[in-house]
Amino acid sequence: MLGAILAILGSYLIGSIPFGLIVGRIWANLDVREYGSGNIGTSNVLRTIGPAAAIVVFILDVAKGAVAVYLGSLAGGEVVRLLAGVAAIAGHNWPVYLNFRGGKGVATSLGAIVSLTPVIALILLGLWIALVGITKYISLASLAAALLFPIFLIITGASTTYIVMGFLISSFAFYRHRTNIQRLLAGTENKIGQRAKKK
Repeated sequence: MLGAILAILGSYLIGSIPFGLIVGRIWANLDVREYGSGNIGTSNVLRTIGPAAAIVVFILDVAKGAVAVYLGSLAGGEVVRLLAGVAAIAGHNWPVYLNFRGGKGVATSLGAIVSLTPVIALILLGLWIALVGITKYISLASLAAALLFPIFLIITGASTTYIVMGFLISSFAFYRHRTNIQRLLAGTENKIGQRAKKK
């Protein structure tokens, strides 16, 4: 029991590491929170610094989710693995190191999902890439992937525990993207390639 608790807590702390902020300071000597959406995730790094830095942040944020699931696997069974993955996503979204003001959890969610359900993760990633290419909206593609994740779990006959986890991760994404949803509906959402302005 203690090992499981430590794994979940450790996963939250790993998820809380603000790689977007760290890379922004090292790469361009700036605080990405002062630009664009104020977010520490890949999208804002892309619009603030550029694609190379964004790729680095994306990889590191994906790794947080994957490492968390691995820690959960060492400490317990299916439930602990799932809770560790969710904890890492929660850490990214609400990081203790930044007064609980973090990112939107898409890359970290991908890392957890790759470790938990790799086939579904690859399908979602493919759909995400296609939607970004067609619409130029990263947020819209992310929301579509979040919506489809629990649906795919149901279709493939996943366990109830996995399906509950899927809906939880999906709800995280929709909650963190609520301002993006408002801008999408208003037609004011930024498209990929647009530079972020300083606040």
